[in-house]
Amino acid sequence: MRTHLECLPCFLKMALTGIRAVCPGQEEIHEKVIKHWAAGFANADLSESPPSLAGRLFRETSEYVGEVDIFKYQKEASNKRVLELLPEVKARVLGSEVPLLASMGVSIIGNYMDCAVMGEYDWEGELDHMEHGLDLDVFNKFLDEVRTHKSLLVLGDNAGEIGLDTILAGLLRDEGIAVTYAVRGKNILNDATVVDAEIVGMTDVCEVVTSGVDTPGTVLNRCSDEFRKRLENSPVVLSKGQGNFESLWGVMPDVYYAFKVKCPVVADVTGVPVKTSLFCQEK
Repeated sequence: MRTHLECLPCFLKMALTGIRAVCPGQEEIHEKVIKHWAAGFANADLSESPPSLAGRLFRETSEYVGEVDIFKYQKEASNKRVLELLPEVKARVLGSEVPLLASMGVSIIGNYMDCAVMGEYDWEGELDHMEHGLDLDVFNKFLDEVRTHKSLLVLGDNAGEIGLDTILAGLLRDEGIAVTYAVRGKNILNDATVVDAEIVGMTDVCEVVTSGVDTPGTVLNRCSDEFRKRLENSPVVLSKGQGNFESLWGVMPDVYYAFKVKCPVVADVTGVPVKTSLFCQEK
């Protein structure tokens, strides 16, 4: 998916939020970073995906603040809150009519834990509608493929969200499915890394690997060679989150996508309203 003009103001908002959190009161640094990003827009290739462009600009931000985890606080807060609620949420999923469907719904709701939209959406409030709106035909096709191949590669997205994903991964594991969960290779936005996988217990549920990317999405030319081979050889791939969608839509066929539609640009691309829990496959 290409970068749209509407994406650029969102980039600036994310950058300003992050830089003010990590360098409080240092207005001179805030100004330098935002001006650097704005100057970068002038020469940006908008055929590049939003995660690819944003990832490059965030890497350049390290010139001003060093190699720090800019959204560390948001990640820690999301992981903590999910761990507090996880026993209750898991019990509700297991008590539902179709636990696997409910677990997918919960995983998608967790995608609201995104530093770009934090405060705009209430993921906890949506837990009363776990299975709401998911395409049952696509979901059943997904399950048939997973059960046939006994294998699933999940491309993870945000911290916090990864904790809710443990429910889905655990249910599939209990069916004898070999689940592999991929996280980012470096700190970027509030995306999950191996550290987050360990904190929420994903490493106790399934194999966790890193894609190697330093972008807020699975940008193929930023993946490690090892992960690229794994991705290409995986019979069933589940892409979690809007950043992974933006990176792979139109690039990799047959991938299943599960995420919350959180901006008008993606709503236009997918043809569904903002706030939709979307489970789909590009063919």
